[in-house]
Amino acid sequence: MRGARQHNLRGVDVDIPRGALSVFTGVSGSGKSSLAFDTIYAEGRRRYVESLSLHARQFLGRMEQPDVDFIGGLPPAIAIHQWGSGGENPRATVGTVTEVHDHLRLLYTHVGTAHCPRCGHAVAAMAVAQMVDAAMALPEGTRIQVLAPIAPGEAGDRAALLADLRRQGFVRVRLDGAVIELGDAPPLDPALPHVIDVVVDRLTVRPGAAERLAESLETACRQSGGIALLDVVEPGGQGRALAFTQRLVCAVCGTALEELVPRLFSFHSAYGACPRCGGLGATREVDPALVLPDPRRSLAEGALAPWGWGTHQLARRLRAVAAASGIAVTTPLTEAGPAFVQRLLYGSSEPIPAVRDGRPEPGVWEGMIPLLARTHREAGEDARLRAEIEAVMTDVPCPSCGGRRLRPEALAVTVAGLAIADLTARSAAEALSWVRDLSFTGRQAVVAAPILRRLTARLERMEQLGVGYLTLDRPAATLSGGESQRLRLATQIGSGLSGVLYVLDEPSIGLHRRDGERLIATLRALRDEGNTVLVVEHDEDTIRAADHIVDVGPGSGEEGGRVVVAGTLDQVLACPESVTGAFLSGRRGIPVPTRRRPAAGVLSVRGARLRNLRDIDVDVPLGCFVAVTGVSGAGKSTLVRDVLLAHLQAAGSGARRAPPGRLEGAGAVSRVLAVDGSPIGRTPRANPATYTGVLDDLRALYAQTPEARARGYDKSRFSFNLPGGRCEACAGEGTVRVEMVFLPDVHVPCEVCGGRRYNRETLEVRYGGRSIAEALDLTGTAALALFARVPPLRRKLQALVDAGLGYLRLGQSATTLSGGEAQRLKLAAELARRGAGHTLLALDEPTTGLHPADVQRLLRILHRLVDGGDSVLVIEHDMDVVKTADWVIDLGPEGGEGGGRLVAAGTPEEVARSPASHTARYLRAALAGPWGGGEREPDAAARGTPERGELGGPPGSGPRGSR
Repeated sequence: MRGARQHNLRGVDVDIPRGALSVFTGVSGSGKSSLAFDTIYAEGRRRYVESLSLHARQFLGRMEQPDVDFIGGLPPAIAIHQWGSGGENPRATVGTVTEVHDHLRLLYTHVGTAHCPRCGHAVAAMAVAQMVDAAMALPEGTRIQVLAPIAPGEAGDRAALLADLRRQGFVRVRLDGAVIELGDAPPLDPALPHVIDVVVDRLTVRPGAAERLAESLETACRQSGGIALLDVVEPGGQGRALAFTQRLVCAVCGTALEELVPRLFSFHSAYGACPRCGGLGATREVDPALVLPDPRRSLAEGALAPWGWGTHQLARRLRAVAAASGIAVTTPLTEAGPAFVQRLLYGSSEPIPAVRDGRPEPGVWEGMIPLLARTHREAGEDARLRAEIEAVMTDVPCPSCGGRRLRPEALAVTVAGLAIADLTARSAAEALSWVRDLSFTGRQAVVAAPILRRLTARLERMEQLGVGYLTLDRPAATLSGGESQRLRLATQIGSGLSGVLYVLDEPSIGLHRRDGERLIATLRALRDEGNTVLVVEHDEDTIRAADHIVDVGPGSGEEGGRVVVAGTLDQVLACPESVTGAFLSGRRGIPVPTRRRPAAGVLSVRGARLRNLRDIDVDVPLGCFVAVTGVSGAGKSTLVRDVLLAHLQAAGSGARRAPPGRLEGAGAVSRVLAVDGSPIGRTPRANPATYTGVLDDLRALYAQTPEARARGYDKSRFSFNLPGGRCEACAGEGTVRVEMVFLPDVHVPCEVCGGRRYNRETLEVRYGGRSIAEALDLTGTAALALFARVPPLRRKLQALVDAGLGYLRLGQSATTLSGGEAQRLKLAAELARRGAGHTLLALDEPTTGLHPADVQRLLRILHRLVDGGDSVLVIEHDMDVVKTADWVIDLGPEGGEGGGRLVAAGTPEEVARSPASHTARYLRAALAGPWGGGEREPDAAARGTPERGELGGPPGSGPRGSR
């Protein structure tokens, strides 16, 4: 590659070996992704699309050419990004995104056994020859009575039917279970249901009886529309019944079944999805716990959500209900009794007149929950009303399918006794064991063999990549970025391609060090199949395992964009300019703190049993830096996000139902902030200045300048989102899109404002010699120097620089920020806000996308927040972060069903000595390394950390220590 100038790349020239595992690394913002994805992959994809016909290209989208002079030897490219989970199709599951569910649909179509969804009887379409073979396989001497069901047990006039049977020459029928002569049939009451079966033949199994049996079965199927019943009495045995059918119709109750086709087992298709929930597995219902969030309130205090005392009409009805029950509207509902609360929520059948203008108004109170449900159905296009009611609605398992997403006919088909929904409710590892145990014979074995091979390969890849603990029916929207990426990787590896360029974005995200070893083995296997693998990565184990390393930097933004060193691990270690080499060689590192903070209080989770959590009790110290660790799938995110944070949010606002279990000590937390890598904005107008509030301060500052005051400009004049000060030619965008039909759209700078977003009059106002557009074009570091004398701006800009984001331009579009940059930007905003403490910050993998140098900066921010009185709770696998924590909570010991338990809890030194913890081995190495503290552990008095068991005591016991 020669002359790459995409984004901040500075004319990069680099040679990358084909057929090798290469790692691109460097500090955050150095240009790694610009090089790997926005240049190499983008050019490979563009060249492939350009090779297609013009007609095909219009359906594939238009590809922009990256800013590079030349790339030679470029193979066909496939990118596996960190695709986020928030915007996924709600019907997408682990099984569908890995194509496992598609292969299961084929399996159930071709070898599944259909059952009647009404009576559960097995139904299998058979030719007459197959029926004969099954009957002739009975012991010789078996007596058989062949019957044809013609009346399935419904009311109606059957006289004409019986007369027609006599004309055809039939002699006997079985009427309601008793065989009688047709001539002796009694008159049948048309109002009563009757079951009538025609007796076609009676014979005995013996050599030579097959021809007669075949004729009898054909007659029975012709009379009944494809069904033949056999009453069988074996020699010396009891009688039993057999049912044969030429089509999928239940021989017992007559229910017609759908033909087994793949779309019957797809909840993405209206043909197979549950009619009630549309394949979602859940329906939105009004939740009583949300309608009555605080029963300690009275009706007059607005106890009922979402409208409280409500409109005049609702208030009249509520007064009438209270009066009819003898309850004052000022009485707390806890004192009013459960009968009154039941009447409030679900209504009453007897009339309860309300009083309007002194006159009684008749009516029946339908109940708050039925009222909300009806109003939601009738809201139509009223988005505001629908949103109000949806605030008190929650997802509940569909009452029709029980959350299994499919229609009853699909759920009634089994393979080896298991319905497809029951199989997908298992983990990938359990499904793999089930698939391996399957065995078929005859035609089924031939049909199932290729399906089982592909199923086994995909499930084995999932197991190898450390995601075997995921259940196949788990919604894709609940997966982390790392889990999503590894699932896509499992799909790509299973394709068996060779000679392809794979570009991966931090596949180690969300992986424990133990599981990372499996990932490296998978990447090597991909390479050994003849592919070229490029990985953007910061994980030390992955870097050391690479054949070739490209270190981009040396700094971020404008200070990066060049290749510092490219070559083997030894060359990187020896390069004095390489920040990566300095950390890998031990010249730089993150030291272990000499003291651990004491607890200023305790959050106690009791009886957590969501997903794979096994009814565990966990204590989380407050006023500390706490790390939650464990192998992938151990239950870390479930504990922190879905249990602890959910309980805190439920306790704080009553806006949602709390999960199973309880939380003690929530009163010590005044504010909860969940910090993740989700984008800070979805449009190009969002930028670091708008998110951190810097733009508001800039607008206020420019509005106070003499020039602005002389012209009568206020703050709104300096917003590029509002008419008045912005350039109207581009509506404040700064660029104008030019559509090119079959070529990529071109974004050109606005000719009127020159890309500066504001009109000429606004740009004439200056501070420090710069217009507001020029101020937004500054990096955080440069802006701090310019506005150092403006306290509000200085505080926010200093927090931006402290977060290691000084290289970002204030007006840089939010859509160009990485997940790691977005997360640190949120922390910078919190750092600049600074309240009175008692905030709990919860972070899920905050080191995502961060180089060790960036991790150092991140830790400085987090510890600074804790020193200010806040509590920080991180889910983390990076041992450099874990070793600096005051307290470690280790879950496991395995993932999925093998996890969900508390393995160890204590200081890093205590957890490192746990024999049951997989984390302990790696934590011991981090503590004993060149920047560790070895096995030393200060005594409890010196470090101020509560002993094991003290965390259950009263919050705030013991003095706070210093780090």
